[in-house]
Amino acid sequence: MKPMHTERLILRNWQERDRSLFHRINSDERVMEFFPFRRTRAQSDPKMDEFRATIEADGYGWTAVEIAATGECIGFVGLNGTDHIDFLPAGMLEIGWRIAPEFWGRGYVIEAAQAWLAHAFQSLHLNEVVSFAVWNNRRSIAVMERLNMSADPTMDFNHPSVPESHPHLKRHVLYRMTKENWIEKRKKVAG
Repeated sequence: MKPMHTERLILRNWQERDRSLFHRINSDERVMEFFPFRRTRAQSDPKMDEFRATIEADGYGWTAVEIAATGECIGFVGLNGTDHIDFLPAGMLEIGWRIAPEFWGRGYVIEAAQAWLAHAFQSLHLNEVVSFAVWNNRRSIAVMERLNMSADPTMDFNHPSVPESHPHLKRHVLYRMTKENWIEKRKKVAG
């Protein structure tokens, strides 16, 4: 994948120097509040390798987010397949994120997600992108709303990957962004 540049960020594939940050965001209690697991370093390293291989093969995935001015990796934002959610159509992509807490509230996720939505609709020629989160994950839901994604309560679901031992994390809300809505939003911003 060729790195994508935004005003403040570089969206790129994972590098060896990112391993410590990748482990930290996958084991941090605040970042992982709405996930049923925390990863050890021994679990994080192969997951980062998996992400890197997916990006190399597909040209997208959960890509590292680097602050251009400092070279510091702060987490990931990207597109991912939804084949693990059996009621969604084949080929559907979700947009998602995971950022270290000290970088929350600075607009980095929105900036990176907007670049990925542009890529999804202009380069990948998708007609729709979805996002989902645990029903009471207000921070992620607020990001979806700031991206002008639309809630679709008819598509809320119990996530199949969440174990029965964590019933409070099973229910997920689903948001959508169609290409038409994305084009409309861009026209309003430009106009």
